[in-house]
Amino acid sequence: MCEEHRTPPTGDFPGAGPPVPHGPGPCKPAEARREVERAVAACCRTGHAPCDAHALADAQLVASELTTNAILHGGGVTDFRVDVDGCGVRVCVSDRSGRLPVTRPPVDPRGRHRLNGRGWPIVCRLAREVRVSDLPSGGKCITAVVPLY
Repeated sequence: MCEEHRTPPTGDFPGAGPPVPHGPGPCKPAEARREVERAVAACCRTGHAPCDAHALADAQLVASELTTNAILHGGGVTDFRVDVDGCGVRVCVSDRSGRLPVTRPPVDPRGRHRLNGRGWPIVCRLAREVRVSDLPSGGKCITAVVPLY
């Protein structure tokens, strides 16, 4: 699912509730991690989802990587949303760029190990579903669903 794949501008996965907007202004990776923790904790308190520390850490890492990529490669975060449904954490990060994420080899053409380029493979490995959608106003939204258990 993490190959070059783009979906029409829809926004939501079937069956999931409305995402919770992050609010105005740019989102930093630490803020994204806190928002995921808050959303999962709120869902666990009401008994709607299991509370697994490893699953929470995976969801926080995915949110952090998507946010970092939006800042470094997408012209900045334009929207951040997180939602917990019964079986997963849905993280949506929008940015200004229409370019698809790419996976780069860990070694450059000269045989030197790259210091970056690991975020997208991490997202693809941890998420159950990943979608890249064009936004009507330009840019893209990447939505990843990370299993809670």
